[in-house]
Amino acid sequence: MNAEIAAQIEIYPEKDLPCPVAHFIAAQLGVAPIDVGRTADELGVRVGMCQLGLFGYAQKGRPAYRIRQPMEHVPEDLADAIREAVVEGRVSCIALWQIAKRFGLSRLEIGNANEGLGFKVKPCQLGFF
Repeated sequence: MNAEIAAQIEIYPEKDLPCPVAHFIAAQLGVAPIDVGRTADELGVRVGMCQLGLFGYAQKGRPAYRIRQPMEHVPEDLADAIREAVVEGRVSCIALWQIAKRFGLSRLEIGNANEGLGFKVKPCQLGFF
């Protein structure tokens, strides 16, 4: 286990680390996001608030809810870009982030567009799916 990563993760309260914070830790320490995800898993820390809206939006004592909403009408150029990134019926998290940047979309918006097209997201940059 990487002690530097562990020290940063343990600063975060309640063993619940938001995805954006996990990526911030990776950037600050110059490590791959997967290393932060593995360390969080080893520490028993849950990662939540997926930036694509896939998981982690429950509140303590309340059931989870879906933040992601399928985009009903995905613009054709955006749909084509997502389809080009699909491998074996799945599109990677990093590919969606790159497409979002290219089209000037938020990560949640690209997650909604992908949901509208019906593709599964895998792999996660943090290694959770």
